[in-house]
Amino acid sequence: MRAGLEDAHMNTPAVSDPTPAPAPTHDAKGRRLWRAGTLVYTTGGLITLFCWLLWGDFAWMLKERSAIPVTQLVLKRFEASDMLVGLLVGSLPAALGMILGPLVSVRSDRHRGRWGRRIPYLLIPTPIAALSMAGLAFTPRLGAWLHAWLGESSPGLNASVLLAFALFWVVFEIATNIANAVLGGLINDVVPREVIGRFFALFRAVSLIAGIIFNDYIIGYAEEHYYWIFIGVGLLYGGGFTLMCLAVKEGEYPPPPPRSPDIRSGPLAGIIAYARECFTSPYYLWLFGATTLAQLAFGPVNTFSVFYAKSLDMSMETYGSYLAFSFKVSLVLSFFLGWLADKFHPLRLGIVSIALYAILATWAGLHADTQRSFAFAFVAHTILSGIYFTATASIGQRLYPAIAFAQFASAAGLLNALCFALLPPLVGKILDLSGHAYQLTFIFGSLFAMASLVGFMVVHRHFMRLGGPKNYAAPLWTDPSTTSR
Repeated sequence: MRAGLEDAHMNTPAVSDPTPAPAPTHDAKGRRLWRAGTLVYTTGGLITLFCWLLWGDFAWMLKERSAIPVTQLVLKRFEASDMLVGLLVGSLPAALGMILGPLVSVRSDRHRGRWGRRIPYLLIPTPIAALSMAGLAFTPRLGAWLHAWLGESSPGLNASVLLAFALFWVVFEIATNIANAVLGGLINDVVPREVIGRFFALFRAVSLIAGIIFNDYIIGYAEEHYYWIFIGVGLLYGGGFTLMCLAVKEGEYPPPPPRSPDIRSGPLAGIIAYARECFTSPYYLWLFGATTLAQLAFGPVNTFSVFYAKSLDMSMETYGSYLAFSFKVSLVLSFFLGWLADKFHPLRLGIVSIALYAILATWAGLHADTQRSFAFAFVAHTILSGIYFTATASIGQRLYPAIAFAQFASAAGLLNALCFALLPPLVGKILDLSGHAYQLTFIFGSLFAMASLVGFMVVHRHFMRLGGPKNYAAPLWTDPSTTSR
């Protein structure tokens, strides 16, 4: 980890973040030009870029939308406890993100090569993730073989299957975390800033379409035909995401900034520098905290909603139809929310959406104890969480310093990963002890949402002091404003 974190220490001047990219111009034929760094697009070129990025996102999101719910059902099929589900589905990805996020992000920032600085870190893990999904499909057979081979030493058939499943799940999450660490950086590098909010709205729309397809047409078969789902989604993801990586071209980047002399002063110097640069500004600490708490607010319900529905004797077909309906509503809202984010700022939309979710989660924690009340609460939960994620998708691009975007994004991800490494198994254990009282997931969500709202209000106060929507300048770690506010 040290090698990657050492590169995080940049020798930058004591100034605020540079201004955004220049406004679009027109070429000799009067066509509008859009700029992202050294990249210049006509409107047609920008549409082509969007199509390739959105195709890659569709492949990515179909993998994301399918992997976790199918995994949950497979784990329960082989009698995994709620705590084990929380560990594998929540804590493991978060723990890997804490290790890989800063390392890969900072190395990607400094990489200069034939394929750009982001594409190699997206392209190489893709076949590994696809193959590991195929491995997940075969784990019942591998577990049965392991059980027979161990004989009397076997922990049992189900335990052997879960062990084989966990092995491939670890490989899958490693590959996914490597790519996830730099996907946002690629978008930040190649998409013009003037349309970033609307682009993320389209990104969200594609994610919702993938969710609709999975929940309308696939999830009903997940318990009996998970084998084919893992194989099919793995092939689609491997092929689709690879095509995007080959089609999208990055621009030219200036040389990476020189390393500071004190980076060589000791084995922990890089880690200390990274922590000092990212975690000593009260402003960024409040921002990291508010966004992390917001994601924690949605986490308990998202992690255990399948089990919540089954505890009320709701079929997976019915559950999937409710989820698909909420995705359709979110899809209709997505581009409008992106436009609002570009017009009014994602920070302000985040405040409104998390406040509404706090109200909903409080009500649901007290009343969502029947199929009907759960259906209402779950659909509202999914729509409001979708509003939050769509409206705030570009918040990092709008508030982090562009000169060190990946570094600050990884710092936010590090805090998020730490919390998610601890929360899911803790919630799972409480649910086990409570006799699986899944209404508690909404209670947890309500508490986190209220805390997030407080954090966002503090961030907004700092944001206005730093220039507000029209004149905002993101402070760098060497800027006195970073520690004086």
